[in-house]
Amino acid sequence: MKKDIHPTYNQARVRCACGHEFFTGSTKENIRVEICSKCHPFFTGKQKLVDTAGRVERFRRKYAHLTENKPEAAEAPETQ
Repeated sequence: MKKDIHPTYNQARVRCACGHEFFTGSTKENIRVEICSKCHPFFTGKQKLVDTAGRVERFRRKYAHLTENKPEAAEAPETQ
């Protein structure tokens, strides 16, 4: 590895808009973000499925026949 061509790798403080702070490694000393794992709806469990134009329901109706008319497992023929 050549000397004096790589940036210094520091312990960086990451600050979120919600106030949460944590440390990570980076070439910058301070990083500001708008959203983090403490306030993002996916990680907090508050994410809701938004069904625009009934797409999920239309999909379920389209493929409902595959689950309703599912044939029972064929019985194995008896061997003698």
